[in-house]
Amino acid sequence: MNMKGNTVLITGGATGIGFSLTEHFVKAGNDVIVCGRRQEKLREAKSRLPQIHTRECDVSKDKERGMLSDWVTSNFKDINILVNNAGIQRMLDFKKGTHELFGGEDEIETNLKAYIHMSAYFIPDFLKRKESAIINVSSGLAFVPLAVAPVYCATKAAVHSFSVSLRHQLRGTTIKVFEIIPPRVDTELDKGARERRGQQDRGIPPSEVAIAAMKALENDEYEVAVGQAQSMRMAVASGNADQLFQNMNRW
Repeated sequence: MNMKGNTVLITGGATGIGFSLTEHFVKAGNDVIVCGRRQEKLREAKSRLPQIHTRECDVSKDKERGMLSDWVTSNFKDINILVNNAGIQRMLDFKKGTHELFGGEDEIETNLKAYIHMSAYFIPDFLKRKESAIINVSSGLAFVPLAVAPVYCATKAAVHSFSVSLRHQLRGTTIKVFEIIPPRVDTELDKGARERRGQQDRGIPPSEVAIAAMKALENDEYEVAVGQAQSMRMAVASGNADQLFQNMNRW
């Protein structure tokens, strides 16, 4: 894929993996639009990269997804890359019934439904482009789940399945569908849950994911697992997923 001269929308692009992707797309010579829920984080991103365009949007909400799509297509006629990156991760104990599940953010809306809806909004326009791409950020936990984050893992498994199906549907068109599969990454995703669990390993820096992603896009490598996520994906193919699951969930 041509890595220069694109118009790129990155959801959740002001922090973490999203911001690292923003930096690398800008450095490669692309026009980048970033959306996020927190205005202060968007301002920080804009101060570090003045050339980007920012838009406050909570992609977990149907109405705001539609408004974002309308705004982008009205103001950036040449948009040809969508990066579905926004995500949240919650630790949930189902022994408590609905208390924790209904008492916080909706992972299904943010991590899965937003990816599906945003893809559907942009695909008709992308079909008119000479070259375009949808990039879905999933997780190594799509393949071997972490039981303390059951809904997060389920949404990422669904993102993987959605990416495979979408790629098949769009074969023979100008739209390429990529899936980036990160391992544990040092971001704010878990909202401090690692510290509360006493977990020392914070994961790899977001820049490592962005570098791997950019290389995969340039080489048309449609599914790229980064770092430890590669062994998690391989465990499924080799029949060792159950053992890895047990090792990961010793508690």
